[in-house]
Amino acid sequence: MSPAPLYIVATPIGNLEDITLRALQVLAAADLVAAEDTRRSRVLLAHHGIDRPLTALHEHNEESQAAKLVSRMLDGASVALISDAGTPLVSDPGYRLVAAALQSGLEVIAIPGPSAVTAALSVSGLPTDRFAFEGFLPARAAARQKRLADLREEPRTLVFFESSHRIAASLADLERVFGAAREAAVCRELTKQFETVLRGRLSEVRRQVEEDANQRKGEFVLVVAGRSEAADDQLLRAVELAAALKEHLGASQAARVAARIHGASRRDVYQAMETD
Repeated sequence: MSPAPLYIVATPIGNLEDITLRALQVLAAADLVAAEDTRRSRVLLAHHGIDRPLTALHEHNEESQAAKLVSRMLDGASVALISDAGTPLVSDPGYRLVAAALQSGLEVIAIPGPSAVTAALSVSGLPTDRFAFEGFLPARAAARQKRLADLREEPRTLVFFESSHRIAASLADLERVFGAAREAAVCRELTKQFETVLRGRLSEVRRQVEEDANQRKGEFVLVVAGRSEAADDQLLRAVELAAALKEHLGASQAARVAARIHGASRRDVYQAMETD
């Protein structure tokens, strides 16, 4: 038999109706569906009346499974790859399988559809012409703050995934490193029953999340504005104020007060004062 293709199929990020007609056709015709979690994927397929063989492909078995699936496709069996939600390979398994399929000369076909990244960008109210997707931030505070410090001067809109048990800490670190005035959107449970989108300055959305336990439940996409020329102006004004306050409050406290008033990063204000 002729080799069969590998289909990369986007599936709903929440609402099970958010799936394309083409995706349903491909899934119904596939000889095998490779799924990150077969239990979750079986619910989706059953909802749409599709009954196809399922096999698990996740971060712990992808390397060994890739070779087996490539062999199946070389023998003529078509494979549809899906993740738990959204477009496969976006912070999900699948890269090794796609690479192995291409190295074997197999055709890899995208079946586009839902994506949490583009869904969050579309409702964030922030610039979408240029953006950088950063996936999940590091779990440990020190590593997370270092990653954010590396991104502080990034002018493009930034998109992050975050979990419920780290959302408050990540927002606090974002405010600490980027400054209280940086605009952001906290997109929670997109397309699901309890979907919410909080928009405003980092200090504002961080406070809303901390004060409402419901806003710390579910899955999150954070969209954060890139650094702008306005941010440079805020920093300049904050440094000027801090310099005036320094003899009365001391450098550290002066930087803290000035940064809060002008929405700048305390660290940036303090470093600028030390440089001067």
